[in-house]
Amino acid sequence: MSNYAKLLKNYAVLLLILPLLVFTQACSDDDDDPITPAPVESELLVAELEGANGNYMNTNCPAIVKADAVYENVTGAKTWYVMDIRTAADFATGRVPGAVNVTRADLLTHAAANDIGSKERVVIICYTGQSAAWSVALLRMSGYTNVYSMKYGMSSWHTDFDKLSSKTGSMYSAQFVKDAAPAKPAEGDMPMISTGKSTGADILTDRIAAVHAEDWGGVAIDAATVFASPDQYYIVNYWGMGDYTGIGHIPGSYQYTPKADLASTTFLKTLPTDKTVVIYCYTGQTSANVAAILKVLGYDAKTLTFGTQGMIWQDMVAAGKTAYDATNDCYGFDYEK
Repeated sequence: MSNYAKLLKNYAVLLLILPLLVFTQACSDDDDDPITPAPVESELLVAELEGANGNYMNTNCPAIVKADAVYENVTGAKTWYVMDIRTAADFATGRVPGAVNVTRADLLTHAAANDIGSKERVVIICYTGQSAAWSVALLRMSGYTNVYSMKYGMSSWHTDFDKLSSKTGSMYSAQFVKDAAPAKPAEGDMPMISTGKSTGADILTDRIAAVHAEDWGGVAIDAATVFASPDQYYIVNYWGMGDYTGIGHIPGSYQYTPKADLASTTFLKTLPTDKTVVIYCYTGQTSANVAAILKVLGYDAKTLTFGTQGMIWQDMVAAGKTAYDATNDCYGFDYEK
């Protein structure tokens, strides 16, 4: 073979090898400098809620004050700021002295405009304490750590506003069971949320706004709906194990201990992301707080309205547990018009 022919052959081999060398080098460069995956927003969010935001769900939740304490302040020192979130028409029929009427739609803007964080204490009032509890959770997550709901709402202020007595009942007592709690499911992923924000604080702000826009109807569900098709829901019994087996529970419900079991380091991630999570407690006020927080985290969470007092009221009374009774829980305080 001539030298010229050998040169052409070597050149052809070089052309074949050169792309492989370039590809190999590119892969080597990729390995040396891997692309860091973007953080999952829900993980940033739960870290924010449990860290810098104060971990409200596992510390002070529910933040509730009784009507007698409110009465003592509004007729005495008058240092508490009272927000009544009932309709304007109902507000006009009677209200706690000094209260201001704020629609739920204006909750966040009113809080900012009136600098409620500077108040000694802020009390949110509704009809039965439940939507106020939902509001408190949103405000607490927004940084207002001085906000509380009034226990049982205006139903505890005067019998003229009692909308709770008619909601108590024991029609589901026969359906409650006292069997042992099933094991919680294995941990899964957090819900997928996408705000486009890169910090926990900014993600939280967006998520609070989204849940607030859904309003109370976005988290409320009644007992009749749950009992009609319980298999559609992941039902959370949100009280201690002693009451779970002692008083009884909705069949198939999972027991989660308040202020302990819904943390990222315990059992939060055992909640499903592909099923509606229904939380119930004694009165519906704690569960309203919890449902709002879980909703912000991206779970399809709902609070079972009126809690056990709307399902097994007589059993709760017999057990000496929290259960609304107008005779003891409605104070008959004077009110303004």
